[in-house]
Amino acid sequence: MHLARLRLRDFRNYTRLDVTFEPGFHLLLGRNAQGKTNILEAIYLLATLRSFRGVSHADLVRFGQKGFLVAARIVSTATHDVRLYCSAHERRLTLDHQPVRRLTDYLGTLRVVVFCTEDLQLVKGTGRNRRRFLDLLLTQTQPDYLPLLQRYMRALRARNALLKQSAVDLTALDSFTAELVNCGEEIRRRRQELVPALAERVRSAYRRIAGTAEEVRVSYQPSVRTDFQVELARVRTRELARRTTLLGPHLDELELTIQERPADAFASEGQKRSLALALKMAQAEFLTQVHGAPPVLLLDDVMGELDQQRRAAFLPLLERADHARSQVFMTATEESWPRELGRRLHRWRVENGTLAPLPGVPG
Repeated sequence: MHLARLRLRDFRNYTRLDVTFEPGFHLLLGRNAQGKTNILEAIYLLATLRSFRGVSHADLVRFGQKGFLVAARIVSTATHDVRLYCSAHERRLTLDHQPVRRLTDYLGTLRVVVFCTEDLQLVKGTGRNRRRFLDLLLTQTQPDYLPLLQRYMRALRARNALLKQSAVDLTALDSFTAELVNCGEEIRRRRQELVPALAERVRSAYRRIAGTAEEVRVSYQPSVRTDFQVELARVRTRELARRTTLLGPHLDELELTIQERPADAFASEGQKRSLALALKMAQAEFLTQVHGAPPVLLLDDVMGELDQQRRAAFLPLLERADHARSQVFMTATEESWPRELGRRLHRWRVENGTLAPLPGVPG
């Protein structure tokens, strides 16, 4: 799988961009605030329909403009043209020139894994970051997972709206509770099946990255331990008093420990960085196994922050992408780009919202 063409109109600091890409390594070189990360963000947006920076679509529109366009040609087992236009009043998504009616018909057209500074929040941040990590991986590997998650969230929002009323309609509450339980049990089951396979890859990646025998544990901790219906009935009085749903997959946790101690509270900054990197490497390896081909890798100034040992542990993942004729997009400054990959790099200069090839393509 690779991105063969990218078009941007009024996206971030890009007025207009039309560029073609070959499979392989692409290094985006430039000073800070020139638009390097914006290229990665546009690619990620096409794959997931969201920004990895956690901002809304409105924040992606170039200053003073009404909307933005991101379009691409994607080559895998087939060739697809995708187009996303967003403004304050509309969002139009097309696949092969046809409107996308259901996200399940679109997601998976382009598969990516991004490595960025925000990844530290997988370890340091709240459980919501780790739940989203699990849900994204399930969405990338199981086409029917996203509709299931959407059904759960609709039932949760409706149930919470009822609980906030001064006089709660208990019949309606029971109806939404049934939907919540039905979807919630299936979400819990799928997460529980995913985590052991993911955990083994995280442990292996962490050992390669950190170069230590530290014991890393990744485990799923659901807020519901037995029967979801029974446990909701048990806490109903508390829910009515607090006016919110107190149990369910929206509150579950992916627990990360190093040497049997919670990583968020006790790990050093170096350990946290290694664990975050191991989680994303595990994501890429799992996607490769499931789909039989590597995803496109997006590295936002990550290699420059790694010491020699961590770079060496990271290189096999990049090599596999290269051998499978996938792609790796990396941002860096002149000082931080990974010179051990130099002879195989397509080099690009990014300056003030423009992109131009540099001499020195792969030999």
